[in-house]
Amino acid sequence: MIILGIIGLLSGIISGMGIGGGTVLIPAIVMLTDISQQAVQGINLIYFIPTAVIALVTHLKDGNVEKSVVKPIVLFGLIGAVAGSLIAVSIDSHLLRKIFAVFLIYMGINELRKK
Repeated sequence: MIILGIIGLLSGIISGMGIGGGTVLIPAIVMLTDISQQAVQGINLIYFIPTAVIALVTHLKDGNVEKSVVKPIVLFGLIGAVAGSLIAVSIDSHLLRKIFAVFLIYMGINELRKK
């Protein structure tokens, strides 16, 4: 239980920075428990709601939200969320883990290559 608390704390810090706590939360829970990838992604979505609200309030207060782009991003994000969740629950957990791992590696390499 302590390790889950540490995972929550670290992913909360990363969420507050706007990076995405799921990049820590999902791999850590998958590696340290026997919970399926789909269940961990569901946990991540529940975890995301309160952490996102707190981070959003902080960023709004500091003027760090470009409000003109919010509506189209949210609209298409909702469409993508429906499509992605339908895909995630319909494929094998091991395949989903591999897809997520490839995504994280790709994103990490891109970040390392930036100036």
